[in-house]
Amino acid sequence: MAWPDPKQFAEEAKEVGKLRHKRLANLIGYCCDGDERLLVAEFMPNETLAKHLFHWENQTPEWAMRLRVAFYIAEALDYCSSEGRPLYHDLNAYRVLFDENGDPRLSCFGLMKNSRDGKSYSTNLAYTPPEYLRNGRVTPESVVFSFGTVLLDLLSGKHIPPTHALDMIRGKNILLLMDSHLEGNFSTEEATVVFDLASRCLQYEPRERPKTKDLVSTLAPLQNKPNVPSYVMLGIPKCEEAPSTPPHPLSPMGDACSRMDLTAIHQFLVMQHYKDDEGTNELSFQEWTQQMRDMLDARKRGDLAFRDKEFKTAIDCYSQFIDVGTMISPTVHARRSLCYLMCDQPDAALRDAMQAQCIYPEWSTAFYMQAVALAKLDMHKDAADMLNEAAMLEEKKQRGGKVS
Repeated sequence: MAWPDPKQFAEEAKEVGKLRHKRLANLIGYCCDGDERLLVAEFMPNETLAKHLFHWENQTPEWAMRLRVAFYIAEALDYCSSEGRPLYHDLNAYRVLFDENGDPRLSCFGLMKNSRDGKSYSTNLAYTPPEYLRNGRVTPESVVFSFGTVLLDLLSGKHIPPTHALDMIRGKNILLLMDSHLEGNFSTEEATVVFDLASRCLQYEPRERPKTKDLVSTLAPLQNKPNVPSYVMLGIPKCEEAPSTPPHPLSPMGDACSRMDLTAIHQFLVMQHYKDDEGTNELSFQEWTQQMRDMLDARKRGDLAFRDKEFKTAIDCYSQFIDVGTMISPTVHARRSLCYLMCDQPDAALRDAMQAQCIYPEWSTAFYMQAVALAKLDMHKDAADMLNEAAMLEEKKQRGGKVS
C-alpha cells in the first residue's frame, strides 16, 4: 500500500536501478503487477550487520572489520549523494548486508522513497532524527544522523539511545561504551576518532552534522588491515564460487574489452560507424523538421569529436542528440559510454551501455561496453559474465550468417 501508483513505483525503481557501485547491494530488477510491488537486488549470502553484531554465534566482528563496515557504508552514502540520490530511508544495522566475500554492502531498498510499510523510519523514536519527528521529512542530514546510530552499534555492539551515548561521550566515558566482547582488542585512539565522528553525526541541529565526504575522509585513514579479506575478519568460510560457463572465444572487439584497451575499442567503434543502428528508427516525413536537422548536426559534430578523440566535446554533442529523443541510437550510447570511460566516469559509462542494450537487446557491443565499465568499477565477476554473454551473442550472429 506504500505504492498505490504503479507508474510512480516503476519510475522510482528505474532511477534507483541506474545506481551501480561495489559498496551497494545493487537493484537488478522490479515487478509491478496488479497490487504486487517487488524489488530484486543482488543476493547477499552472509546475513546482516545486525546479525553479526547482536546475534553472533561463533565470533563477534573484530575491530578492524567494524572500521571497514563504517568506511564502506560511508563510501556508499557518498556515492549515492554524488549521483543525486542523497536520501536513504531508515538506515540501520539491518540495511547493511554482507556479500559472498564478507564485504559489507548497503541495501539499495532504502533508496526508494517509500519503504515497504510506507514509513521512512522505524517506530523506535529514540533512534529517529529529531527533525523527522518535527516535519516527517527525510533530508540528507537525517541520513547522516542515522549513520551516527550505526557507528554507535559498531562501537558498542548493542543498541544505545543516541542521547545516552552523547552524555557518556561528553563525560569522557567512551571506554564504558565499547563492546565488551572485543575484550580490549581495539585502539583507544581510533575509537576516540569514531566516537567523535558519531557525536558530530548525532548533533540536534542538522546543519552541524558532517557531509558524506567528511565521513569518508575521517574513516579512510583508520583502515589498518587493507589486505586482509573481510571473510577472514568476520570468521566466516569463503564462499566457493559456482563453476562458471566455459568462456567463448573472443573477437578482436571482445579481446580489446577483456584487456580494457580503450584505444582499441575506440578504433573499433570508429570503424563500425552506424551500421548496427539500421532498423532502430523509422521516421515519418513530418518528423524531418528543423529540430531533426539540428539533432543530426549535433550527432555529426559528436562523431567528428569522437574520431579526433575530443571526448568531452563528444559527450556534449551526443547528449544534445540523445536529449531531444526523436531518434534512438544504440551506437551513440556506446560511443558516449566509451567517452565517459576515457573521462574516468565508469558509472555514467555503464548507464549508457545498459541503455544501448535496452534499445538493441542482442547487440554484443552493448554487452562488451558494460563489461569494461563493470571492470572499471571493480565488479570483476559481473564483468566476466558480461564479456562471456557478449561473445555468445557474437557467436550466435555468426552462426546465423550475420556479422556482429
